[in-house]
Amino acid sequence: MHRMLLTTALSVFALVAPAVLAAEKSIPIHAISANGTGMGLGTITAKDTPQGLLLTPDLKQVGQPAGPRGFHLHEKGDCGAGPGADGRPAPGMAAGGHYDPAKTGKHHGPHAKDGHKGDLPPLVVNPDGTATLPVLAPQLKLRDLTGKALMVHAGGDNYSDTPAPLGGGGGRVACGVIK
Repeated sequence: MHRMLLTTALSVFALVAPAVLAAEKSIPIHAISANGTGMGLGTITAKDTPQGLLLTPDLKQVGQPAGPRGFHLHEKGDCGAGPGADGRPAPGMAAGGHYDPAKTGKHHGPHAKDGHKGDLPPLVVNPDGTATLPVLAPQLKLRDLTGKALMVHAGGDNYSDTPAPLGGGGGRVACGVIK
């Protein structure tokens, strides 16, 4: 009887332990340019909560200006350069567009259910160039991240396609591939 209970307990542990151990991911973030991926800036830790995905940055030297930056989950796990609007290499373009599994084609922000699922709350850069304020992405779960990329833009995001497409956040300045 004890042997059967022990075997059952070990079997349950073997099934549950990987899920518990995988309950959070640490994503390395790097500076990016038209030449590709550059120096490491730190990490962003992703963890499921009942309210959605909690993303906690520990980033150094994100750069200026201080304030909110466009922050998105992109569809491809590649931070390399790719063709920009003018056809020349541009930072992070290999990551593709915002994660949009429902193919809505709409940039409505992290709380809208009718837009890109990859629209995240802004990443706030502190006056010293670091970013440490956690954000909550209510439409995402940890399981959505694998094989995609987190992207930080040069400017803020208005969660609209006007007056500039995709929130007007400007160029892509930092990126992390999620494995």
